Amino acid sequence: MELRLFTEPYHGATYDELARAARHAEECGFEGFFVADHYHPMHYTDALPGPTDAWTTLAGLARETSRIRLGTLMTSATFRHPGPLAVTVAQVDAMSGGRVELGLGAGWFALDHSAYGIPFPPPAERFERMEEQLRIVTGLWATPPGQRFSYEGRHYRLTDSPALPKPVQRPAVPIIVGGRGPRRTPRLAARYADEFNLPFTSPEQSADLFAGARAARETAGGPPLILSVCLGIASGRTEAEIDTRLALLHEPSRLPPEEPLHGPPGKIVDVLGQYADLGASRVYVRLRDLSDLDHLDLLAAEVAPQLS
Repeated sequence: MELRLFTEPYHGATYDELARAARHAEECGFEGFFVADHYHPMHYTDALPGPTDAWTTLAGLARETSRIRLGTLMTSATFRHPGPLAVTVAQVDAMSGGRVELGLGAGWFALDHSAYGIPFPPPAERFERMEEQLRIVTGLWATPPGQRFSYEGRHYRLTDSPALPKPVQRPAVPIIVGGRGPRRTPRLAARYADEFNLPFTSPEQSADLFAGARAARETAGGPPLILSVCLGIASGRTEAEIDTRLALLHEPSRLPPEEPLHGPPGKIVDVLGQYADLGASRVYVRLRDLSDLDHLDLLAAEVAPQLS
């Protein structure tokens, strides 16, 4: 099981803070540094300097890191047209030397949209758009050089696209699809994705959802999905350290309530082992405080080695 980091810049972060955390994570040995794609904070205060754009941030980090993998959890299908999204991701992949992954979701947070003038259609249409985007992005990347790609769907139409640029990675940039929905999300992951991710679910919840994703993949065909989970984790060498980190994860917000995993490193390892027993091979650790690099040092030194 590998550890990756998941950050939420909409809480208020400068690019320099994000870059410092990404470089430190790389030095510690974390496998990935991923960013949320939101334009509005989930909590009830406005944090300076304000939101970041996920793919602009990743383009910068691509040039400031050398090994760690980079990506989104999740890019919202409502934010970008699929053709330019395919171009952007392919270009950032080249800038990183082939280290980018695309997490794509339907979009769910209404305030992202109303605050910045982005249309926010009903859930059924958002999922339709997400599926069309997956078809288009994967189709553009799979089109051989010199050939053209066309697509006509309910929401998007592409005519004679040169389908360039191509990602550095072959056969394509890995795609992550995730969520707690029991039907549509596993089906989309099974058809288009390399990885199925669960956000902030307990081992008990994860068991059924992982089973559904596996069954959907068996029906769709293809290699087994990589299974992963995103978790809030508050660890420490003392109770005071744990309580301080846990308080940040309990900050009142518009997100559904959840109970982060917390305790000394040994307890963290034991619970992560339950996810590993379910087939999860990756954990995305929610990094709430970008300045708390000591937490990264602790997880890298005392948790990660026991998961390998």
